[in-house]
Amino acid sequence: MTQLSPFTSHEVADLLDEAQRVRGSLDRGFRDHLVESIYHDAAAIAGRVTRRGKAAGFDLDRVIDRIVLSPVLGLPLMLLLLGLIFWTTIIGANYPSQMLATGLFWIEAQAAAMFEAMGAPWWLTGFIWHGVYRGLAWVISVMLPPMAIFFPCFTILEDLGYLPRVAYNLDWLFKKSGGHGKQALTMSMGFGCNAAGVIACRVIDSPRERLIAILTNNFVPCNGRYPTLILIAMVIVGAGFAPTAASAIAAASVLMVVVIGVIATLLASALLSHTLLKGQASAFTLELPSYRRPNIGRIIYTSLIDRTIFVLLRAIATAAPAGAVIWLLGNIHAGASGGTLDQHVAGFLDPLGHLIGLDGVILLAYIIAIPANEIVVPTMLMVYMSTGMMTEDVSHDSLRQVLVEQHGWTMLTAINLMLFSLLHNPCATTIITMWKETRSLRWTALGAVGPLVVAFAVCFIVAQAAHLFGLG
Repeated sequence: MTQLSPFTSHEVADLLDEAQRVRGSLDRGFRDHLVESIYHDAAAIAGRVTRRGKAAGFDLDRVIDRIVLSPVLGLPLMLLLLGLIFWTTIIGANYPSQMLATGLFWIEAQAAAMFEAMGAPWWLTGFIWHGVYRGLAWVISVMLPPMAIFFPCFTILEDLGYLPRVAYNLDWLFKKSGGHGKQALTMSMGFGCNAAGVIACRVIDSPRERLIAILTNNFVPCNGRYPTLILIAMVIVGAGFAPTAASAIAAASVLMVVVIGVIATLLASALLSHTLLKGQASAFTLELPSYRRPNIGRIIYTSLIDRTIFVLLRAIATAAPAGAVIWLLGNIHAGASGGTLDQHVAGFLDPLGHLIGLDGVILLAYIIAIPANEIVVPTMLMVYMSTGMMTEDVSHDSLRQVLVEQHGWTMLTAINLMLFSLLHNPCATTIITMWKETRSLRWTALGAVGPLVVAFAVCFIVAQAAHLFGLG
């Protein structure tokens, strides 16, 4: 057997230099033309060696794809389906959420009464039941019903084979922004959990484009932010309209926030690809799977066990210590005024909050909620009501009374809160995941701080524009 002599280092260097020189002379559509040529040759070879029978009859997949993948109808249909999912989630989650809250807070009341009967000190009863447990009860009652509806609906689209069509429809947008078409898939994963979306970026082969996808995944709202978005949409945005249209308006406002998140993803990708992560966008070949009948067992497992329970357990693990911190801040008094720590911190942050159309209480809530975005609303209510614990009333009427009538929230406050919730820094789990995926302190810091800067800038512009035109 003849052994081939290996290339010398000089020959390898010359070959790489030549490849780099040729690469620079190729147009941007070269990869697409190459793939088209390969498929054309494959079709020609198959045509010469195979014999066709009778023409195929009615092909339902092709008929559906002519609509779903249409340049005119593809994106509007995608938005319509997403809006329908949000509307279903908003309509269906309200009553189960109130029932869960009633049951869980009843348990708290009984347990706290038992502690008091046993002679336990007030601070122990408060810390365990009105702090840690109530934080868990709030997260479960507010989070579980929307997740139990949203994830199965989203999983049905995934199981049907629709998500690859979403990547196909969005490929040209990501290519123009300097990203990768598969970023549409990782972005879709971010709707459930941004940490999962960051991990999903492994499907992108190009290190440059994978890093762009990791750094921009935070701009789509994860499941932890949906409770805040949906709650504000229903309590304030939808409440300004007739009851028959309130739920549709609320769903439309949440959908608009998602669209803004996609636009922010594209703009951030374009900025990164033209500054810190310059390079040529790579193409990819996507074979669209056939439409298939959803597998009920897989949908139940994937949506409820693998996603809902997993995300809920993660939220519970972070909400328990956060609930304890909230209780401590609301029950430790300091200063000459005798105010609680949370009131002092909120007062300190108030000027900055008003500058961006919010207030100090909202900013404090987001600082405390870095471990879990789900506790933003209960934290705000606890500070507003000066109860020293999270409120147990999650009805929309009571929330609107506290926020609008007692603390002067306006439509501008609601809009800026929804924008801030969309664009602000990722949660602690996502930040840790970014570090594990990049192993770079620089990129992790950019992924954590960059969105926060964007959130402040956008909210500042909106607030100042509203004040300028007398709308705020």
